[in-house]
Amino acid sequence: MARILIATSNRGKLRDFAAAAAAHGLEVDALPGLDSLPSVEEDADTFDGNARKKAEHYSRFAPGDLVLADDSGLAVDALGGAPGVRSARYAAEAGEANSTDEANNARLLREMERVPLSDRTARFVCVIAAARDGKTLAAVRGQTFGVVLNAPRGSGGFGYDPLF
Repeated sequence: MARILIATSNRGKLRDFAAAAAAHGLEVDALPGLDSLPSVEEDADTFDGNARKKAEHYSRFAPGDLVLADDSGLAVDALGGAPGVRSARYAAEAGEANSTDEANNARLLREMERVPLSDRTARFVCVIAAARDGKTLAAVRGQTFGVVLNAPRGSGGFGYDPLF
């Protein structure tokens, strides 16, 4: 069985990757020792750039193995695409690490207070990059469209309702 390493310590994300991969005869594991490895500064202007940067960086710590990394976030049209690549740290002060979902939600809702529902269009974007030995092999992008609600709903994250 082929093995893929995921550069995340998020148990839910690992579970989801493992379930999807099992149907294709693939084994998924967390990148060993991820918490003790040097982190990557996510300073690219795009989700694609950050996903590639993380995959390349972490694949150097697992020679010969395929390593996946992702970057995702919310892009709100009325805010010119913000929070975008800053989604996880949208409410943080400059130079601070990620902020909480609650703080990010609160900032987003404050900024959207006067925006009518018809102008609250947004999309959730995710890019997954695969790398081996410091070189990106592929990157894929997915997105879902929706609207930003007036209050948070669901499990964490932004108050966002996909349009299905």
